Amino acid sequence: MLKQKTLKDSFSLSGKGLHTGLDLTVTFNPAPENYGYKIQRMDLEGQPLIEAIADNVTETTRGTVLCRNGVKVSTVEHGMAALYALGIDNCLIQVNGPEFPILDGSAQYYANEIDRIGTEEQNAVKDFYVIKSKIEFRDEQTGSSIIVLPDENFSLNVLVSYDSLIIPNQFATLEDMANFKDEIAASRTFVFVREIEPLLQAGLIKGGDLDNAIVIYEKEMSQPDYDKLADVMRVPHMDAKHLGYINHKPLVWANECARHKLLDVIGDLALIGKPIKGRIIATRPGHTINNKFARQMRKEIRLHEIQAPSYDCNRAPIMDVNRIRELLPHRYPFQLVDKVIEVGATYIVGVKNITVNEPFFQGHFPQEPVMPGVLQVEAMAQVGGLLVLNSVDEPERYSTYFMKIDGVKFRQKVVPGDTLVFRVELLAPIRRGISTMKGYVFVGEKVVCEAEFMAQIVKNK
Repeated sequence: MLKQKTLKDSFSLSGKGLHTGLDLTVTFNPAPENYGYKIQRMDLEGQPLIEAIADNVTETTRGTVLCRNGVKVSTVEHGMAALYALGIDNCLIQVNGPEFPILDGSAQYYANEIDRIGTEEQNAVKDFYVIKSKIEFRDEQTGSSIIVLPDENFSLNVLVSYDSLIIPNQFATLEDMANFKDEIAASRTFVFVREIEPLLQAGLIKGGDLDNAIVIYEKEMSQPDYDKLADVMRVPHMDAKHLGYINHKPLVWANECARHKLLDVIGDLALIGKPIKGRIIATRPGHTINNKFARQMRKEIRLHEIQAPSYDCNRAPIMDVNRIRELLPHRYPFQLVDKVIEVGATYIVGVKNITVNEPFFQGHFPQEPVMPGVLQVEAMAQVGGLLVLNSVDEPERYSTYFMKIDGVKFRQKVVPGDTLVFRVELLAPIRRGISTMKGYVFVGEKVVCEAEFMAQIVKNK
């Protein structure tokens, strides 16, 4: 299982803010396990913290703005994208103003610094949310949509479409986050000339210039109006008849705009709070729909806080019934594990098929067969016993016995025809023959039973 990561050391980047024009410095620091992303305003009294989650996003006009208790930080998406894509789970970000510096309008400086100082693996397991069925969010007014489909990794396809001769349609793809630094990070933000004046009137892009954005001139203006806008942008006058890209640095890629939209999607989905295993297909994305989708995903995660392990009945088991009998002393009618499909250093996944021929159904209950809850807990404990006994020499010489059971919950009935999938994990290392474990029983995607238990491993006489 993959472990969580943080930075090996701190790094700082300085520059002006895109919207405020202020000189700003942002510092990325290592953080402990399960910390997530938090942003600290160092310039304010008490140095307040804002948790970087989608629920705290309050504005999405030309950037993502986080706000908590009246404290705001904007233009966070490029830094968030670099952290997320490069596998950083825990980071404390300190900034001395109301937004991150825009730098060159991309995420490459963040990615370069993360690459330079390196990452550090932590002890806690990386908590992925695995997409198991299609999830979709659509905005009928704008025609924008974001769809996520099951996939083994996190990957993205982004399609953009504008009423523009310069970038009518573009697409970008990122199949592997390991390629983010080389294929996506250097893509810069962009703006249309027609948007500049309204944005300035709204009090935005005070720090925008041709060094931190691609400017697209796609609809001809009168020369006087174009000259006036050039003065506002603090650039030399240009021929109003010449349409195209206006920037000091040539395009890095022909589809740089689509790549930057993909970067923004990663940055906004980093605010979900968990890394995802799934394929994102985003059509005409923007910060608004990105945030709405991220919020929907957070609700989805809360509804399925504990995810069922993946079970492929065609895959050969790691332990079949014969191996299980070598490890456990239980026999008919009390062997309640049919096979084990996954074993890690601290966890195990087992399976039990429930048939109408189970002996306990004769009396529990003849007219409405229901598996007794106590047997569900027993089966869970047997799976946990397999995890422990699989790690010792001569396991047939040992037995495991309950010492304590806590926090037992039964959420729905188990009946003939159900397939139980157990996931049991150690809560702490085994010490002096004592093991503490947490177990879940699933039918399909639903948790039907859960419990914590303590067991003692005893050498048989």
